[in-house]
Amino acid sequence: MNIVVFGAGGRAGRQIVAEAHRRGHRVTAVVRDPASHGDLTDVRVVAGDVTDETGVAHAAAGHDAAISAAADLSVPPHEFFTASARALTTGLVKAGVRRLAVVGLASIMPGASGAPLMDEPGYPNEYRAFYLGHAAGLAVLQECALDWAYVTPAGDFDHAGTRTGRYRIADHADPDSRITYADFAVALLDEIEVPRHRRAAVSIREA
Repeated sequence: MNIVVFGAGGRAGRQIVAEAHRRGHRVTAVVRDPASHGDLTDVRVVAGDVTDETGVAHAAAGHDAAISAAADLSVPPHEFFTASARALTTGLVKAGVRRLAVVGLASIMPGASGAPLMDEPGYPNEYRAFYLGHAAGLAVLQECALDWAYVTPAGDFDHAGTRTGRYRIADHADPDSRITYADFAVALLDEIEVPRHRRAAVSIREA
């Protein structure tokens, strides 16, 4: 497949690019500044802004699927995640790309109680604005015509772990769950290759 990855320079994005390349897909890695990502090798690296509809359409043209692992902490979360979701949902349609997977956040997914994890007792909320920004971006996806999947870790990422190639679909978000970026990338590429969750959010946990 031809896969375009927005936010390819981040921790999740790099592992997604690596996993897609490992599987033999042709990858376009979209980053803000290609000159600062010389380590993204064996893939096509282009400059792009995931909040710019025209730029999204240009970068995605000729691709079979798109993945967004983009975040910009210099912009208010609500502004960034709604703008990027709108640009993706309109730009990808213009480019003729129908399948989108977005790297999401466990905090807005239902926890064991059925309420969003961020609303469960004891859950840390010092980054609540970031959580709500993600929720607003997901709301934009829910109104679009694309075939999308919103894929989140069940809890958080294991920043030091290595690839096992295994994962499980989680029953609910779990703040104690940890999955490596590499294993999360395995799950996300599986979802791109053989979609199981259409216009839906899904949580991934360690095997």
